[in-house]
Amino acid sequence: MDPQNRPARRGSTLVAGLLIPLYIHAANQAPPPKAEPQTQASQSVQPQVDKRTADAALQKQRELMAEAQSAIAQTEKALKALDEKRNRDALAALASATGTLELLLARSPKLALAPIRTDVLTHDLLARNDTVKAAVKEVRDRLRDGEVQKARQLMQGLASEVEFRTLNIPLETYPAAIKAITPLIDAGKIEEAKTALRTMLNTLVITTEVVPLPKLRAEEQIKTAQALAEKANRSKEENDKLAQSIAAARDQLKIAELLGYGDKKDYKPMYQQIDELEKKTAGGKSGMGWFEKIRQQLAAWM
Repeated sequence: MDPQNRPARRGSTLVAGLLIPLYIHAANQAPPPKAEPQTQASQSVQPQVDKRTADAALQKQRELMAEAQSAIAQTEKALKALDEKRNRDALAALASATGTLELLLARSPKLALAPIRTDVLTHDLLARNDTVKAAVKEVRDRLRDGEVQKARQLMQGLASEVEFRTLNIPLETYPAAIKAITPLIDAGKIEEAKTALRTMLNTLVITTEVVPLPKLRAEEQIKTAQALAEKANRSKEENDKLAQSIAAARDQLKIAELLGYGDKKDYKPMYQQIDELEKKTAGGKSGMGWFEKIRQQLAAWM
């Protein structure tokens, strides 16, 4: 992912079972505030936002490791073989998985996690600032009144982000765990071996990266505004579009702030820079380099 797409949050957890398919919208959660009509300026940058999200997902897919995927497949094959009382086949599959991971570690000795799958979840909130503000206030009111579960349900819809979830093999423990299972099979302790294999498959590591959609949309609005601001002798329509793009960038920052993305102290300098850009571009004025600071601020933000 390029620097402009640096995630707002990163984390890792253990996972039991598999993830959900690529490119889905988050389900099983309280609905967000009802979708509201978006301005023409907001709609105009959505194709660019979609492309950046797709490009980031494609890059994640390129980073997946075939060796790690093979090791998982061989582990599952071993478990199936044990279920079918084919102990020799199980031992062969585990030996193959071990050899594959040892080769991977020999090539990349400092590698801690080997990615095998990435899923993309999109949580989008298409609402005006005042609607988001009212929803946040309701959550706070519920918490103040001790209605924690009602507040929790409301909060689930207060997100506007793309989440990349990657399933990984923990290389520090997985190869050793495989080797520990082989003696169990040799000793005829098949049920213990199967339990250990299932535990291995259910304790893979999920890493998460979150990219706020308001950040992407603000960046695209600023790109549009910059291209227009650098053009001399703009038409009235172009001046209107320039003003609308700058205003839309501010709106996206306000939504991000309301939703709690990033550090609150980062917003004031960006608002100030947007105010300056509105003054510089007013009345059809044009110039070069005016947008460099806001673009740097957005790139460094989160």
